[in-house]
Amino acid sequence: MSKLKIRNYRVDDELAVIHLWQQCGLIVPWNNPHADIARKCDDTPELFFVGSMGSRIVASCMAGFDGHRGWIYYLAVDESLRRQGIGRKLVRHAETELLDRGCPKINLMVRNTNQSVIDCYQSLGYGTDPVVVLSKRLIEDEIHGFS
Repeated sequence: MSKLKIRNYRVDDELAVIHLWQQCGLIVPWNNPHADIARKCDDTPELFFVGSMGSRIVASCMAGFDGHRGWIYYLAVDESLRRQGIGRKLVRHAETELLDRGCPKINLMVRNTNQSVIDCYQSLGYGTDPVVVLSKRLIEDEIHGFS
């Protein structure tokens, strides 16, 4: 098996990344993955990473930094390659990139029904904060018709 290589996302990775997200259950009806990728590429594409083995995309991770807090989004690892340290390597890569930008703290959101992912992040040193996440959608994405 090829060794994991972490690199920045490229435009020609889009379909493979979306397929990975679908496989991992990260796509929800209210988010259009094409729009999410386009937004990331318009904002800070250098904080969008993929893990590849040979020519195959096997993992992804988006990171963000607003000058106050960092964020990790869309961490995904191919189901057949889980529990091999790939997710840990991507998280550590994102942490290093954010730290290099002066980021003092990273936040992330995990659906409260996804205990295995919560356990994974806790094993990486993440803990729960006494906060409630509130959100308001400002743009309704067109969600039908993506592949």
